[in-house]
Amino acid sequence: MDISYIINELAEDRENYFNAIAPPIIQSSNFAFKTVDEMRSAFADESSTYLYSRGLNPTVDILRKKLAALDNAEDCLVFNSGAAAIFAAVLANVKSGDHIVSVNKPYTWAQKMFNVILPRFGVTTSYIDGTEIENFERAILPNTTVIYLESPNSWDYAIQDLKAVAELAKSEDIVTIIDNSYCTPIYQRPIDFGIDLTLQSATKYIGGHSDTVAGVLSGSSTMIKRIFNSEYMNIGSGISPFNAWLLIRGLRTLPMRLERITQTTQQVIKYLQQHEKVETVLFPFDESFPQYQLARQQMLGACGLLTFIIKADTVDLIEKFCNNLRHILMAVSWGGHESLIIPKCSGMSATHFNPLNKDHRMLRLYVGLEEGEYIIKDLEQAFLLI
Repeated sequence: MDISYIINELAEDRENYFNAIAPPIIQSSNFAFKTVDEMRSAFADESSTYLYSRGLNPTVDILRKKLAALDNAEDCLVFNSGAAAIFAAVLANVKSGDHIVSVNKPYTWAQKMFNVILPRFGVTTSYIDGTEIENFERAILPNTTVIYLESPNSWDYAIQDLKAVAELAKSEDIVTIIDNSYCTPIYQRPIDFGIDLTLQSATKYIGGHSDTVAGVLSGSSTMIKRIFNSEYMNIGSGISPFNAWLLIRGLRTLPMRLERITQTTQQVIKYLQQHEKVETVLFPFDESFPQYQLARQQMLGACGLLTFIIKADTVDLIEKFCNNLRHILMAVSWGGHESLIIPKCSGMSATHFNPLNKDHRMLRLYVGLEEGEYIIKDLEQAFLLI
């Protein structure tokens, strides 16, 4: 299906709402029925009709159809955060006594679920280096029901061979789940490689304006309906109609924004690679990246998130560099219009800083929609101060 058609036309039955170009926000919390029999049918299967907006909503449905098509999936659900999408995807596929294999250092709230919440119900997790398929083979136990992936990771950009993992998982009747927030469906479609469930934080590139928090979970119609009827409805973590409308608006410019950000990122990478105070730049589509060939096989692009390791003997130098940036904002997340930076050392006590540990000297930079020269000048003036 053509991306332009998906973004601009799919599911937009304009004749049903006055031929308006922009879809309406159906803010209603509930929907009326003309007969008792119609209401009875809605109670029997809330996944197929409008009853209460905690479940189905017309504005959200427009977004769902677009996002499922972008993922090349049969269906999808849209949550009020990426963390909610992760929680529902995993919870739907484990029971007491089950085992999960997860890649190392997944997203913070995925790891908290694995380490804190699920053990209370007898579910255990093994963490592995996902860059080698042999590590998955060794980690699988008789009670393994889920393999959790994040490709690329959002700090060191470790990549998993999606086709190989999917084939292994299917042979063992294990459900595969991937966090695809780094690439978006524009640059990577894990379902095409055989992955069962793909999710992403729509807060990032899908929204694109840093004003909406949301998560997407895509997969087969059978799996999505099962999750809808249980975890999605029980937790009540669906997106609001207004936020769904904001994401539809964000989708209109998604390919254009990714193209612009990709071009600017290349400028910034070239600048950082030649700078005397930068030790290493990590970016999946740079030829120096250890998994460059695999990245090229699986991904159509890498967009705007990169990590550079700064040469610094003390944490004070890193803090001074970050504190003196004038235009690049210090904040979490990525995917909006504004460039952002986050130093790895901000997640630890300054007394624990070890300059010999490269991770402690990592800075994650998101390149936004500003001019490349504008971003580089800000980096340069901050470098001059350390």
